[in-house]
Amino acid sequence: MAQPQSDTWLYILQCSDGSYYTGTYRGHDLGVRVSEHNHGKHPRAYTARRRPVKCVWSEQFQLASDAIKRERQIKGWSRKKKLALINGDWDGLRNISKRGKA
Repeated sequence: MAQPQSDTWLYILQCSDGSYYTGTYRGHDLGVRVSEHNHGKHPRAYTARRRPVKCVWSEQFQLASDAIKRERQIKGWSRKKKLALINGDWDGLRNISKRGKA
């Protein structure tokens, strides 16, 4: 039987300009990746000029493919829908989805 892939995190960062960044990280400690964002490890990345950032939401997946699929879905969402997810407003998230305002 195949071993599952290593843990993968899906996360949303709030940037210093108030914008949100959604990304994935393969590893056990999401704090390592958030620290990389805050130290500008990738100077051309979206977050590099929007530091400091803070992690406002995360979800852990066993399979990287599942995290990436969900990342693509969330990246297509409106700011309002992302805020509902971040705040755990499941009713609001459902209502926004029903109105077709992804």
